[in-house]
Amino acid sequence: MEVFDAVRTVLAVRQFQAKPVPEPLVQQILEAGRLTASGGNSQPWHFIVVQDKEMLRQLGALVRTGPYIAQAPLAIVVGMEPSPVAVSDVSRAIQSMILTAWAQGIGSNWTGFKNLTQVNPVLGMPEEIEILAILPFGYPVTVLGKGHKKRKSLREIAHRERWNQPFE
Repeated sequence: MEVFDAVRTVLAVRQFQAKPVPEPLVQQILEAGRLTASGGNSQPWHFIVVQDKEMLRQLGALVRTGPYIAQAPLAIVVGMEPSPVAVSDVSRAIQSMILTAWAQGIGSNWTGFKNLTQVNPVLGMPEEIEILAILPFGYPVTVLGKGHKKRKSLREIAHRERWNQPFE
């Protein structure tokens, strides 16, 4: 899948088949995060791959916006070393991982957003590593309508040269 097609068609997936994600694809998803550009090449991210069903259940119970983590065959817990650009850099890595997975037929969704300190002790993560998100991954249960998104038109959100000069 071409990059733009992945961006154009990616949708949030919250229901996953029990089918495991093959290890080469897990590695490719992680590599997409690792290879993402970062401010000053600081690379403030840390990734913990979780595939243990009991641990996935625990994570699903701890993240208010992601109880469906429990049914995913895989989750990646995304931590960061705090810095002025950490949220931006790590968000870019998250998007790289989600798009890479999607291009291979694997769905995901961002769950949680910061304030996930209750997860650190469960995974043995140092307190100074802030968890930005937990990303469940898996093959979608249902075929999704790729590309059917409700988005504002370019005319509503893009301007040329100055505010209120439509991009046409």
